Amino acid sequence: MSFRLSNNLLGILNFVTFLLSIPILVAGIWLSRKAITECERFIDKPIIIVGVFLMVVSLAGFVGACCHVKWLLWLYLVVMFILIVLGIAGTIFAFVVTNKGAGRVLSGKGYKEYRLGDYSNWLQKRVSDENNWFKIKSCLVDSKVCSDFHNQHMNESVTEFYKVHLSAIQSGCCKPSNDCQFTFLGPTNWTKGNGVFINNTDCNTWSNDLGTLCFDCHACKAGFIDNLRSSWKKVMVVNIIFLVCLIIVYSVGCCAFSNSRKSKS
Repeated sequence: MSFRLSNNLLGILNFVTFLLSIPILVAGIWLSRKAITECERFIDKPIIIVGVFLMVVSLAGFVGACCHVKWLLWLYLVVMFILIVLGIAGTIFAFVVTNKGAGRVLSGKGYKEYRLGDYSNWLQKRVSDENNWFKIKSCLVDSKVCSDFHNQHMNESVTEFYKVHLSAIQSGCCKPSNDCQFTFLGPTNWTKGNGVFINNTDCNTWSNDLGTLCFDCHACKAGFIDNLRSSWKKVMVVNIIFLVCLIIVYSVGCCAFSNSRKSKS
């Protein structure tokens, strides 16, 4: 009775996983064919890999459980165990690298400002890498985050603008740092003045050109990291739930494998 229950349950769970892998794989293939921007090309391969992986593993678990193929069940459990270990390690790592850093509150401003040095060295190095930042910057430009920001706040006065709550990317990439003390003419249009800014090099990097703005500033990289931290923290919650589900499925698989051995002994 327990043999049938555990095997049937494992078969059902893996059949559901197999069905879920199909739309994931289709979405990845569709993106790879329709991709135009650097952002879309960046995510299509990981989606395809995840879809294929889920499909193969769920098939192995389904066939092993329903057809009582002992070696497939054993392989399935090994893969599941490795996946659980990697999931736990990845969650711990993500927590460590995202635990440091936050936006700095400015007096009289509704938004915060971001400094690259406030975040973990690992994230700083990965984001600041020239090749990585070129791809990230392309994604930011393609997403029109600063163009939308300009259109949204173009009719506001300087007093109204300073009260606006901006996202980390908008604050870091679409406007100059508060240190620069530029004169506000518009959300993406500021008068620089004649000074040379030694304490904050972002002030010399800023440009009123909508395609440039502060996309090469340290503040923009810091704003991206802060946004990434928020996303990773949400992913960690989902990952923990996913790990709990994996452990439950793994436990059922262990029962099915143990019962399979007993039935043949």
